[in-house]
Order: sequence, then structure tokens, then C-alpha cells
Amino acid sequence: MGLFGDKKAGTPIAEPAGQDQLVQLRHKYDPAIKVAHELGVQLQNVEMQGGKLLVRGVAPSEQAKNRVWDEIKKIDPSYGDLTADLKVGASSATAAAGAGQGGPSGAPGAPMQTYTVQSGDTLSKISQHFYGRASEYKRIFEANRDQLSDPDKIQPGQVLRIPR
Repeated sequence: MGLFGDKKAGTPIAEPAGQDQLVQLRHKYDPAIKVAHELGVQLQNVEMQGGKLLVRGVAPSEQAKNRVWDEIKKIDPSYGDLTADLKVGASSATAAAGAGQGGPSGAPGAPMQTYTVQSGDTLSKISQHFYGRASEYKRIFEANRDQLSDPDKIQPGQVLRIPR
């Protein structure tokens, strides 16, 4: 077995496509996404679009937005494989997305945080991490009904709202 697997020398290595590319770019820019979470940036999308990672969100302040951009530039000064659409302030759509939706903590205005799904995650595993009980996965599912139709079908890169 060679350093890069069982392929014979001279065999071209295929470029990652689709989901693999999403996971690869998501991993690359994960430090910037973590900074965004820490600063209270409400991420609306983390997905592939036009061969680039699209990160769209609303920052609570210009300072938070600039810190996320600083982190992106530390990772890759050219950020040619990333489209970051960060706005400051809360639009009505963002306020609705950030407000609680369903579940025990689903009262309008209930505090929310976000979590970006990693490879191997399940709602139960995420629930265990945030609530200490895997059985609370329904709270996360209900808060994300707009993007989830089945609690067993989450994808790496999805940004889920986590009701508190």
C-alpha cells in the first residue's frame, strides 16, 4: 500500500465531487465557522454552490463580521474556493429563522445557537452533546423542520438551529 492508498503509480487521483468536496472545504474553513458560532453569527447556509463553499449568515455586529473575515483570510488569503455572504443585523427572515420553532423550547424568541453537522453525526449524538440526553433529538428536529423531513437524514455541512 502506497502513501495515498492502493492505486498504482501514474493512476490519476479523482478530484472530490459533490458531498466529498463539501466535506473537504467545510473542514478547511471550519475554524472560521467556529469563530462565527462563538461570535453569535447566525449561519443560514453552508453548502456547495458553483464549485465553491457558500457560507451565508447574519452577524450581530460589524466587528463580529470582520473577525470572521479575518479568520477566513488566515486560512486562505485568496479564498478562491469560498463565497462568504455575511451581513450585519437581523432581517425579518433571519429573526424568524433564529426564533424558536416548535419543541419544548420553541416559544418565539427562545434563544438559539447553531451547529454545523459533521460526518458521522446523528440528531441523537448532537442532542447528547447539547442537552446531555440523546432522547432530546426531537427538539432539534422540530426546530429545523424547514430543512429536515426525516430525523435520520442529516447531511454534513447542514447548519442546524439548536434551541436552548
